[in-house]
Order: sequence, then structure tokens, then C-alpha cells
Amino acid sequence: METLLFLLNGFQEVLTPFNLLIVAAGSVVGTIVGVLPGLGPTSAIAILLPVTMVLDPVQGIIMMAGIYYGAMYGGSTTAILMNIPGESSSVPTALDGYPLARQGRGGAALGIAAIGSFAAGIFGLIGLVLLAPVLADQALKFGPPEYFVLLLMALLILFNISGRSFLKSVIMGAAGFLASFAGIGLSSGVPRFSWGIPVLAGGIELISIIIGFFAITEVLKGLEERRVRIQQEHIKRTFPGKEDLKRSGMPIVRGSLLGFFLGILPGFSATVTSFLSYDLEKRLSKHPDRFGKGAIEGVAGPESANNATSSGGFIPLFSLGIPSSPPLAVLLAAFMIYGLTPGPVLFEQNSAFVWTVIASMFIGNIILLVLNLPMVGLWAKLTEVPFGLLAPAILMISLLGAYSVRNSLFDCLAAVAFGLLGYLFHKFQWPVIPFILCFVLGPKMEMAFIQSLEISSGSWLIFVQRPVSFALLVLATVLFILSSLLMKRTRKGKDTGKGAGLKERQPIRTIETWEGKGS
Repeated sequence: METLLFLLNGFQEVLTPFNLLIVAAGSVVGTIVGVLPGLGPTSAIAILLPVTMVLDPVQGIIMMAGIYYGAMYGGSTTAILMNIPGESSSVPTALDGYPLARQGRGGAALGIAAIGSFAAGIFGLIGLVLLAPVLADQALKFGPPEYFVLLLMALLILFNISGRSFLKSVIMGAAGFLASFAGIGLSSGVPRFSWGIPVLAGGIELISIIIGFFAITEVLKGLEERRVRIQQEHIKRTFPGKEDLKRSGMPIVRGSLLGFFLGILPGFSATVTSFLSYDLEKRLSKHPDRFGKGAIEGVAGPESANNATSSGGFIPLFSLGIPSSPPLAVLLAAFMIYGLTPGPVLFEQNSAFVWTVIASMFIGNIILLVLNLPMVGLWAKLTEVPFGLLAPAILMISLLGAYSVRNSLFDCLAAVAFGLLGYLFHKFQWPVIPFILCFVLGPKMEMAFIQSLEISSGSWLIFVQRPVSFALLVLATVLFILSSLLMKRTRKGKDTGKGAGLKERQPIRTIETWEGKGS
């Protein structure tokens, strides 16, 4: 009852006209940031941080939190319509969202993404209200060995959705790890893998990799296909039908649960949980061969997971002062600038502030649902823009986003380089997802590994001597074996189908080319 009273007082504070305007402004800006490829919530919060200094702490944090979860909504738009994820957490959404758009069902995919995001966001916030103290204590009990094995287990699972060749996935993952090591060494404190280039001492920016592998690669693919535009007549509806809602119901529930409970663990970003959700839905599906070709479940699950994670990530931030993602790390800096110290005493010393921010997130999710569902048709209109106009705009906005993170021309050049690599990987069927995942998880795994060896005085036995880490290691091995068997069975089924004379499904002609032929 005390918690409910605090929350009601928070709603009373948020529903004042000016605070409500701040919530709406943050949500709208976040959606726009998510839609624009390259301009993620991290850079947006960092850029707007000086602007929010004219506001009081409650209003400033409300606006920046709105930008964060608003970007989680908006990131799916370009992923579905143009195969260009606005956020790295929207990469799994593009795997089936873009094929749906090419089939003329982009509006239905966007509708499911909005509904799943809303349901997961509300679920995550209810969990934040009810379970924050207990779950924060549990997350604190995970030491470095357990955390390292947990991340290793996540990678083993995620590699299975990356392509037909596990060896290619491992090689790309290793390349991602090597790229993540560029910069200041976590244990030595000196530059490494910088090859005498000063800017590399700061490491390679994730946003440059995302922009290169998706935005620039997509432009190059469009030029190769001599693409003009996606034909308007194939967009048949702008709201999901009953069958779409029925097939998306359980994926939304599973994605919400998975995203929230992993999101409370520091380091499990929305990117990781959205990939895990996609893999889970593919494993549970009766028709896994539909994934990658336009399965609505492949949109519902990941979109729910990444929004539930964004809500769950506030638990370690508020209760422990530990950010679980780059945007929350910037938000932590904003707390410090305002003179607030997230941690166990935050709820006691600044309870009115905390519950007002939490209440604002409920209101923000409602605003985002009202904003996104009626505008599905407007987002679908993006597919009518001629590619000759769209490609330069994508390049300009993407390179601007890459430059804005560190105001560095090197990041723009890196994005172009990764774009060319992404195009070659696409041509020769090398998966880029393992590279991105290992680049994201590399520093976290390295730090957990170093801390584990420091605890054990250099003994690797610590990973099997501690009961929780040993159990997780066994679970990781079992999941890897099961996943390998399932993948082998799936491929065997496909080969059997081909041998029986079943025809391959023909690609749907949704792309108009300069010659006037469908591709």
C-alpha cells in the first residue's frame, strides 16, 4: 500500500500541464530519434543534456527517459520499412519485418511492433514497481564468474540464428571481439590495437558499425539492384488483422518476460534480449522455416523484449546505480550532474523524485501507443519515396549520426569502411550479427573474465568451483548441443522437401527497378 501511495503521488505530479508536456516532448523526440538511422538515444540524450539543464531534475530526467524508451518504439520503423535498424536492438526486427514490408504488410508489422512495445513497456513498469527491491538484490548476487558464463551462454545461443554456417558465425564473432579490444586496455590502462592512430585510442564506435553494416550496405544493395522504390499498391493495410494478433499474442508475452527478467541484470542490453527473443520464437515455432521470410512472430517477440528490457534496466540503475545500457549510462551522468546519486539510498532520500519518474514512464507509453498506431499509415508512406531521393538522405543522416557521437570524421570514415565490408559480407553470405553481438559483449566479458581471475589468483577453476557459474556452464553446454541438433534437423527437413520435388518459394515482386522489372 505504501508503494501504491508513492506511485499515485507520482502520477499526481506528472499530470500537471507542464510535466505532461515534457513527457510528450521526450516521447516524440525519442520516436523521431529511433526512426532516423544513426541517431540513437545515447547520442540524443548526450546532445540534449545541456538543454535540459534549464529544467529542474524531475523534468530533465523525465524528458531524457522519454527519449530512451521512445527510441525503442521508433527504432523498428526503418528496420521494417527499409531494412535499416534505427537502433541495434531493432536488428532482429528487420529480419522478418523487412520481408513483411516487401510483401505489402509493412503496416501490419508496424502495428504489431507498436502493440508489443506498449504491452511489454507496461509489463516492465509494473515489474519495476512491484519487484525492484527483491530483483535488485538478486542481481547484486551475481559475481564476475557467473556473469562471464551467463554472457558466454547468451553468445552460444545467439550464434545459432546467424546463418547456416556455425564456423562463419564463430569467425565473425572473433572478429567482433578483436574490434572491441581497440582502445584503452581494461586492465593495463594503456592504448592497444591503435596502430599509432590517436583516435583509435578511444576505440571504435558501435554506431559507426551499425550505420555501416545496415544503412550504407542497404544503399549499396539498392544501387546494385537498380532499385527505384517499393511499390505502393502492395501495402494492403495499416493495422494488423485478427490472425496477426492471434499469432503475436504469446510471442509478446514471452518477449516481455524474457526482456524484463534479463533486463534487470547489468549488461543485458535490449540488443541482447531482442536477439534471444527472436531465437526463442524460432525454436518454439511449428514453422521455423518461415522466419527470415516474413514471420509476424519475428517482429512481435523482439520488439516486446527490447521495450521490456528498457523498463527493467531502470531497476539496477535506480537501486544499484549500475547502468545496463549506453543510454542509461548517459542518464546516470545526468543524475550526477543534477546532484543525485542512484543507489539503495535513492528511494529513501528522493522517493518523490523516483516515483514521479516511474509514473511518467506509464504516461509516456500511453502517449507512444496513441502516437504510433494512428501514424502507421504515415510511416508506411515512407516506402513511396523514390530510392534516388531516399539513398542520399539515408547517407547524409547516417553519416551525421556517426559524426555527432564524438564529432570525429574518423567515425564517418569507419562507417563507410564497415558499409563496404557489409556489402561484401552480404555478397558472400557471411553473417554480420555475430560481429555486432561480440563487439557489444566483448568489453563486458573481458572485464568479467579479468575480475574472475583476480578473485581466484589466476585460477580458471573458479568457473566450475562456484555452484551458480558451474550450473550456468552446464546449461550453456546443454543448450548448445540441443540448438545444434535442432538446426541439423531443420536443415535436413529443408533438404528432404527439396528432394521430394517441392518448389522453392519465389521472391515477391515488390521492388521496382530502373528497367521496370521486379527484383
